[in-house]
Amino acid sequence: MQIEVLKSKIHRAVITEANLNYVGSLTVDEDLMDAANMIEYEKIHVVNVNNGERIETYLIKGPRGSGVICLNGAAARKGEPGDVIIVISYAIMEFEKAKTYQPMVVFPKEGNRL
Repeated sequence: MQIEVLKSKIHRAVITEANLNYVGSLTVDEDLMDAANMIEYEKIHVVNVNNGERIETYLIKGPRGSGVICLNGAAARKGEPGDVIIVISYAIMEFEKAKTYQPMVVFPKEGNRL
């Protein structure tokens, strides 16, 4: 049997931009993506702590060290700069492996820095 479990999480990052005129997705500083073991185009959930919105989208790499967290396209309607978000990704794995799997969790500092 396979189950879906938490793979990675960026916990309490701050939205720096919202770009309604972009095709879609969430742009994240590549340093944060690496630290959380996330890759470009990976499916994610974004949970907005300020307003309770939850969206499903995918990741796009932002410039390293920039601290960028940008909601793009329709997602830009779900938050605004200054909002605190949690970025979550999941993995499907065998039940027995899932019992011992340890997800990567990143807690950004001010400016979305590591």
